Amino acid sequence: MRYTTGPGDATELPQKFTFNPKEGIDNPTLVISDDTEPALCPRLCLLKREEGEGFGFYLRKETGCRGHVVQQVAPWSAAERSGLRDGDRVLEVNENFVDNQEYEKVVLKVQASGLQLCLLVLRAEDYELAVSEGMDLMALARAHRGEGCARPRLCHIIREPGFGLGVSIIPIEGERGKYYLNPVSEGPSEKAGVQPGDRLLWVNGVMVSTLTHSALAKMVKRSSEFLTIMVIDSRSEENYARRWLPILPAFASVHNLPHRPKTLNLAQAPQGYGFLLRQEKLSSGRIAHLLREVDPHSPAELAGMEDGDLLLAVNGEQVENSEHEDIVSRIRQSGQQVTLTTISIQGRDYYTQLGFSPLLFYEPTISKTERFPELTLPRKDMHVNLQCPRLCVLHKEGTGFGFNLACVQNKTGTYIGEVAAGHAGERAGLREGDVVVEVNGQNVEEEHFEEVLRLIKKGGTPLRLLVVERGGYETLRKSGLTVNPALISHSIQVPDSTQDHFL
Repeated sequence: MRYTTGPGDATELPQKFTFNPKEGIDNPTLVISDDTEPALCPRLCLLKREEGEGFGFYLRKETGCRGHVVQQVAPWSAAERSGLRDGDRVLEVNENFVDNQEYEKVVLKVQASGLQLCLLVLRAEDYELAVSEGMDLMALARAHRGEGCARPRLCHIIREPGFGLGVSIIPIEGERGKYYLNPVSEGPSEKAGVQPGDRLLWVNGVMVSTLTHSALAKMVKRSSEFLTIMVIDSRSEENYARRWLPILPAFASVHNLPHRPKTLNLAQAPQGYGFLLRQEKLSSGRIAHLLREVDPHSPAELAGMEDGDLLLAVNGEQVENSEHEDIVSRIRQSGQQVTLTTISIQGRDYYTQLGFSPLLFYEPTISKTERFPELTLPRKDMHVNLQCPRLCVLHKEGTGFGFNLACVQNKTGTYIGEVAAGHAGERAGLREGDVVVEVNGQNVEEEHFEEVLRLIKKGGTPLRLLVVERGGYETLRKSGLTVNPALISHSIQVPDSTQDHFL
């Protein structure tokens, strides 16, 4: 034991201390502590957001450094309310260990989580200590959960002649809204992963704790040829209750779920990719982005695209709720290759009924060359044609993008004012006086200053600006040419030391 009586010299030897239980301790400043350092303690943060809101934090990955870093937690956001703090390192997303996973996959897991997100995090100091000492972070996360805690299971049961669903649903005596299952040996439920004694949590997206036994029986009877349920063993259910943690579908392992998303890797041909992207209203009322008019023998058809497929993600980034123009811009800016994630309309309707995203259990397969092409700044001795449009990709820093936006008073159109030396704007190739033509794929030549500024702030990071030197801009306009990315002589994208995404 060591004893400290105040802020005196740390090298001073402690005085002998004798405790008399009759007298007690009469020195209120006395601190008694063990020599052993406290164990590292991960924190569990449960984020709950409203429809249309984000979780309120940036997730950052520093190239060459281990870990996914929480940054810029927004005040009053779901992230702040949960106890998430700037600098926290994410160990798990929805009970999935992600410290060793690629950044893009972790972002997609968060985006697909729905309205609730569970993060297991470590303070920055604790994380650095653990890494420096070679600790097993996966074992640390597992220890936080406790021994014997298995994940819930999502089981898709298909009726069979003579068996039906092959399971009995039995109320637990004295516990309202709780049921256990008894599957028929070698029947469809057992084949789908249901085990004797499993607790039933959820049926086709509905929590059974809200249902009476008769209402539950009617729901199961009304189901057509299949039923999707979430189950868990009783010991694991007690573990979640002990941790005050709701059992969410995002925590589950999946058994034979139908309608899995498809990954399409397309390489552009001289005539393009060979499909049309249309925004349509489905019979369910949902607005969706559909892939139409797939050309025979085109890159799209060769990759497995089918007419009517619904687009879920572009290069691993969820786009279901994006504007049509933004999606088109993302595909165009991908260059000669793009990775699309799609699903059939029937499949999307299935996941809508279950109440979660089709991407929740999807593992993207995007090669590094496709997702992050190696583009570098031109050398100082390299000739750059400033009279052609240039696509400059800026990664936001702590001080912003490193340039000022300017305009002529009472006129539309904007240009680049001051460019801060050594910051994102200069590294991306911006030059003072450049005319801003597009912001993240949207033409802004006829927009007023305030609208252009709003688009820049709304777009987040990275920021893609199509610019051209003023003299070149006037020349192109006089020649009658439309200034667009097709005229680009080269694009400048700075290989950044970080990737970040607002979630």
